[in-house]
Amino acid sequence: MNKVMLIGNVGQEPEVRYLDQGVCVAQIRLATTERGYTLQSGAQVPDKTDWHTVIFWRKLAETVEKYVHKGDKLYVEGKIQNRQWVDKKGETHRTYEIMADNMEMLTKKTEPATAAEPQQEQQTTPPAPAPNELGEYPF
Repeated sequence: MNKVMLIGNVGQEPEVRYLDQGVCVAQIRLATTERGYTLQSGAQVPDKTDWHTVIFWRKLAETVEKYVHKGDKLYVEGKIQNRQWVDKKGETHRTYEIMADNMEMLTKKTEPATAAEPQQEQQTTPPAPAPNELGEYPF
């Protein structure tokens, strides 16, 4: 099974482009952070932040284009995919990307939605669970 679930913050404005026949594709960088902790010995383990490239297609990409901005908190579901290529110097590179199937915006809007504004994408999965009192998520 190839399934990824991430909760993190958008690191920069989405990169959006339209391919042939108007197919929209959007890409974001998402930062996820594991909170630091203190070992029984008293040693401190610092926070650890990882950066993920997330790719959205079609309607989900159009939603990202309209509503997602740098600093927003998102819940993303998808699958991990790797790509490999050879550059002009003949060096092989590999990158890992998250191909998003589902996304939920966790940042609250500061202004109320109007009737003309489209609602959030229909979700086929339940919303992301809330963190417990320690700030940890149950997955």
